[in-house]
Amino acid sequence: MLKIGVLGAGHLGKIHIKCLRELKDIYEVVGFYDPDPEKQQSVSEEFGLTAYDTIEGIIADVDVVDIVTPTLSHYECAQTALRASKHVFIEKPITNTLDEAKSLIRLSEEANVKVQVGHVERFNPAYTTIKDKIQQPQFIESHRLAQFNPRGTDVSVVLDLMIHDIDVVLAATGANVKKISASGVAVVSETPDIANARLEFDNGCVANLTASRISLKNMRKCRFFQRDAYIAVDFLKRESEIVRMKAVEGEADPFAVTIDLGEGKGSKEIFFEKPQIPENSNAIRDELASLARSIKNDTTPEVTVSDGYRALDVAHQILEKLEGIAL
Repeated sequence: MLKIGVLGAGHLGKIHIKCLRELKDIYEVVGFYDPDPEKQQSVSEEFGLTAYDTIEGIIADVDVVDIVTPTLSHYECAQTALRASKHVFIEKPITNTLDEAKSLIRLSEEANVKVQVGHVERFNPAYTTIKDKIQQPQFIESHRLAQFNPRGTDVSVVLDLMIHDIDVVLAATGANVKKISASGVAVVSETPDIANARLEFDNGCVANLTASRISLKNMRKCRFFQRDAYIAVDFLKRESEIVRMKAVEGEADPFAVTIDLGEGKGSKEIFFEKPQIPENSNAIRDELASLARSIKNDTTPEVTVSDGYRALDVAHQILEKLEGIAL
């Protein structure tokens, strides 16, 4: 049983507490810390948990520190935990700056502990059921659209929303980014509210990412195009679909969907597959359970601190491209 403490008791922090409570065979939730006295009282009463007065106090009493604070405080919280040799779960984006992320990589290696970054879409069942099917995609397109919510406007839409898809695309391609193009517009806030980025990889793959927090409807979709296959993932509806093409050998099935490739080129049959999505799955609960397994088995976390750094690096390069654009 791992003793865990939660730093941050806002909207997402409370969700983490609920998920950790459901993992009662893995974690013992010792308590939480939040600098807001009202949150301390309300969350303590709601969950019957101890509200610690200091970060250092809760870190001393646990094995694992779950950081669900605003991004600006991620680094201070994480370095305090790592210097105390505690395992860390840290919400995305990993830190506010690249230098901070680099420092956390070094500190985690020195402490010899596990650090996992909360890129939750890696645990979305719509993605986990098909991720092994994604093989050398050549074109990727993602749309992450959200209705306006003032809660996320303290940072650009790139760090607020697009970074989810940046992480998924980096994981799916396994390649290095060689060129980035981007455009964006600030409509209701001081930073871009809608942005588009084109990533070109050294293996020839191209990814086109769009993120908006001023849309009339919510959408979280990603499409992967590869040789003889098209894979679609709907992160919001938790659905996925695989469309494959295979050369027709012999007599074609009269009921099958086929494409005639032209004279002398034969034809291909189209296969549609909708993977079964596990019921009652919860991506946040699954990622927290994943960290516990990596600690118990001494294995590499599913989303490492280096993964968090790479996603943040690409996000900052996109932000640099957006600078100078009339907002």
